[in-house]
Amino acid sequence: MPEDPEATGRPRKAPTAFRTISEVAEDLQIPQHVLRFWETKFPQLKPLKRGGGRRYYRPEDIALLRRIGDLLYTQGYTIKGVQRLLRDNGGEGGGEAEADLPEAEGAPHEPAATALRDAVAELEALAAELRILAARMGR
Repeated sequence: MPEDPEATGRPRKAPTAFRTISEVAEDLQIPQHVLRFWETKFPQLKPLKRGGGRRYYRPEDIALLRRIGDLLYTQGYTIKGVQRLLRDNGGEGGGEAEADLPEAEGAPHEPAATALRDAVAELEALAAELRILAARMGR
């Protein structure tokens, strides 16, 4: 059943429209703090930032976020492995390049290791958020 834009409380945007971090997080089902963390790890991610640091993601940013999420969460790559894949292939990584990645640098591992890496990445993102909040409070 297609999503009713009135049911979500926001009008449907054109496919080429820029999206806010909250819209992207909701659409991709990835927490906002993880999206901000990925910006620090993947220089290819460059959403527009307007007054007050408000982020606006272009369609190509969203496509890259989908790719990163797929590589990390579905295919089991590490952040380092995804960084290398994007750097070596300009974000368009094909199957041959993925097969060339050494296991230690990001090839898929057993599910427990993947879950552990995801937990560590989320904790790092939370720690970054706490550092920002502490700096704002003058500590």
